[in-house]
Amino acid sequence: MQPNLGPGEDFQLLLERQVREMQSKAAALNEALSSAGATVRTRDGSVTVTLAPNGALTNLELGHRACELGPARLTAAIMGAVRDAQRQTARAVADSFATINGDGESTEMVRSFLPPDPPPDGGFAAPESAETAPPPAPAPPAPPAPPSAPRRRPAADDRPDDESNPW
Repeated sequence: MQPNLGPGEDFQLLLERQVREMQSKAAALNEALSSAGATVRTRDGSVTVTLAPNGALTNLELGHRACELGPARLTAAIMGAVRDAQRQTARAVADSFATINGDGESTEMVRSFLPPDPPPDGGFAAPESAETAPPPAPAPPAPPAPPSAPRRRPAADDRPDDESNPW
């Protein structure tokens, strides 16, 4: 394959120009990806999550209302916020990649890994087990523990000549 050289251009200058362009694109992509993380807060303010550009959870804050939600609704709120933040982060990464590299085959491949869009209502349902299963029956109270007999030291501890025992 012959390089596409302009008039008066030699191969070394062409390579140097391509290297500079690639370095510039890499620096721009690095900068764009560094700022691609997301912070999402639920509508009621009970949960706030922060994700790094790679999708790693870097912070989870529970607001005052979090305790009022109960386990199933709190779990759903946390998972919904994480999914929203993952979607925002993934879109920011894909958009950064497209801005730097254009809309080619590699950009389409990156976009194919984007998380699915949320349901039309914009919310996430509570876990299936919480919606479909009846509430668990209360556990019967545990029987009271039998009274314990007072502990007595072994006879060897009662010897007055045992100086190693501080009791």
